[in-house]
Amino acid sequence: MPFDGRILSGVGVLAAVVEAGSFVKAAELIGLTDSGVSRSIGRLEARLGVRLLDRTTRSVTLTDEGRRFYEEAKPHLDAIEDAAVSASGAASAVRGRLRVDIDPFFLPLVLAGRLGSFCGRYPELSVELVTRAHFGDLVADGIDLAIRFGQPRGATLISRKLIEAPILTVASPAYLSRHGKPAHPSDLAGHRCLQFIDPSSGRPFGWEFIRGAEAIEVPTTGPLTFTDPKSLLEECLAGTGIAQVIGWGVGARLTSGALIDLFPDWHGERFPLFVYHPSRQHPPAKVRAFIDYCDGIVQSL
Repeated sequence: MPFDGRILSGVGVLAAVVEAGSFVKAAELIGLTDSGVSRSIGRLEARLGVRLLDRTTRSVTLTDEGRRFYEEAKPHLDAIEDAAVSASGAASAVRGRLRVDIDPFFLPLVLAGRLGSFCGRYPELSVELVTRAHFGDLVADGIDLAIRFGQPRGATLISRKLIEAPILTVASPAYLSRHGKPAHPSDLAGHRCLQFIDPSSGRPFGWEFIRGAEAIEVPTTGPLTFTDPKSLLEECLAGTGIAQVIGWGVGARLTSGALIDLFPDWHGERFPLFVYHPSRQHPPAKVRAFIDYCDGIVQSL
């Protein structure tokens, strides 16, 4: 197939539709009419001889052929954008839209309530925060940046560890008054322990305790299992059970006495927080700005 410049134009429109999630939003994003976006996608599909998008009244999704085409074409679009940013000298301009896949624990317990100053610092930037259980395909999903707990994943992604978070085992005074305070981590086998699902495995996280060179795993059970960290914390505060939480999110409650750190000598377990972004020669300034902002927050905790 000889090169056709209209294909490149069509791929740009396709990327806008995928990232925006609809023809209407894509039209707003790139300055075309709704019908103009539809015609551009139609011409691209006709030129390639495949249907790229499945359209309903409520959603637009990539077909299998469309996803394969998009995943192969998107890195080239990114390279063109990199070249344009480099040539224009706009590498320091923080503006546009930033889509962040953000850990469901990190957002409500650490970042929420601290984003106002970032928005004030960059008034030309809009940020969309996406929380989901599973770490998806950043490029295919139109994600600029991901911040996730756990070990690095995705060989095609750039990863950087921001910090390692402490894991605390906590309970409310109400729970301890009814069930007693465990003297040693092994005592938890006889307590009501609130479980939290590991999204990478679909099973509850194991409870591990580290003190110096000593490490033990304790089998725990309980009446409730969560995928939402805020709900787990609220039930712990209400006295339903004992929970393991990231230490950053409970400092004020420990100080006030609303929660009790059960094993202060067993704080050896750490949980790494990583930032990921697609492999590109020149990461956009908006990506660098958000990474630096989050880095500043976690370093101050």
